[in-house]
Amino acid sequence: MDFMKAMKQAQQMQTKMQEMEKEMENAQFVGEAGGGLVKVTLTGKGALHEIVIKPEAVASDDDDEETAATLEDMITAAHNAAKQAVDARLAEGVAAATGGMKIPGIM
Repeated sequence: MDFMKAMKQAQQMQTKMQEMEKEMENAQFVGEAGGGLVKVTLTGKGALHEIVIKPEAVASDDDDEETAATLEDMITAAHNAAKQAVDARLAEGVAAATGGMKIPGIM
């Protein structure tokens, strides 16, 4: 492969990576738990944007400690689901930008 062709491919890859970064900045990913009782929204950068807890998630005949523990578990599960969605989209974007090439330091 000649040097100029390699440079052109590297520039194209860089452009695609920058486009993907902009897309991820504006993207939001939602994770749910407890059948939708808890929803967590993360930005494409993985920052917490919003937590929504339906009233039914805290209205319980159980004792307060058990209800709190269940709610904590649902928040954690919803966050993990949203984070998996962020990671999956990021991996897709990197694969598309790099043409599937493995580049050290990226993902």
